[in-house]
Amino acid sequence: MGSIVEGKVTGITKFGAFVSLPGGKSGLVHISEIAYAYVNEVSEHLSVGQDVRVKVIGIDEAGRINLSIKKAMAPPPRPAGTGGQSGPRAGGSGYTPKAAPAAPTSFEDRLKQFMQQSDSKLSEIRAADRRNTRRGGGGRGR
Repeated sequence: MGSIVEGKVTGITKFGAFVSLPGGKSGLVHISEIAYAYVNEVSEHLSVGQDVRVKVIGIDEAGRINLSIKKAMAPPPRPAGTGGQSGPRAGGSGYTPKAAPAAPTSFEDRLKQFMQQSDSKLSEIRAADRRNTRRGGGGRGR
């Protein structure tokens, strides 16, 4: 487990791709292990017969081999200054983080700071939800 090997895609399903490995074995690359970006369709990223580099990430009790393509490559660089989010905030609430206060020293101080931040974020989310409801936006699924 943990080794990186070369393989060939032998089949594509909705949930991933089967890859033949050296020694006559085969394994599955789950759709979540294909790329660092969101994968909607496996066939948009892989094709049968394609050579791929995979990392063995697990072998279950039935002997099935779990593979990852994304863990066999370096992660993409994160955009500077965004913390990995695009736009004002992933989710589009318009929230912008405030400058972090000096780090609290005790557990109680850290807990108090966390609770204050959590209450503030919840208030912002509830206010945004009320605005959306008044506009007829409702919520999910509408």
